[in-house]
Amino acid sequence: MKNRMKNDLEKIILTENEILNKVQEIADKINHDYKDREPVIISILRGATLFSADLIKNIELKLELDFMAVSSYGDSTESSGVVKIKKDIDTDISNRDVILVEDIIDTGLTLKYISEYLKKHNPKSIAICSLLDKPKAHKIDIKIDYVGFEVGNEFVVGYGLDFAQHYRNLPYIGILKKEIYS
Repeated sequence: MKNRMKNDLEKIILTENEILNKVQEIADKINHDYKDREPVIISILRGATLFSADLIKNIELKLELDFMAVSSYGDSTESSGVVKIKKDIDTDISNRDVILVEDIIDTGLTLKYISEYLKKHNPKSIAICSLLDKPKAHKIDIKIDYVGFEVGNEFVVGYGLDFAQHYRNLPYIGILKKEIYS
């Protein structure tokens, strides 16, 4: 099955080893920056699931893990700009250090909405951690504290990233062929 999904890719841009090495590098930075602190990791479902799981396995701090589910894409390849919270956090984050973990930052609008929403819960700090960033797609300025890789404007899937809920289970990241989604 994975071989059939691989055939839907134009090319693989990040291998499993490249991703896992970068995840370790990000975790090392978080270990250093949050030494003697207990951050709350908030993973954005569903895309950031694999990244978050690998990331927290490499964080050597006491931490709490929580999840938010938001929607702004549906089955499209572009954000609609309308963000809906489908699952809110369960953890009290007031006066806590929060690390918001995303799979990819595209326009930045969804992340801005989530950050503003979380600020209403009075955290001590909010840091943004994303495996991928598409700087050419940004519609707003957004500060990313931890970023794995910059990618172009191609539509990428794998390692949690999907198209119409498919391809998340690929262990690498690739560019989806246009004929698949057009």
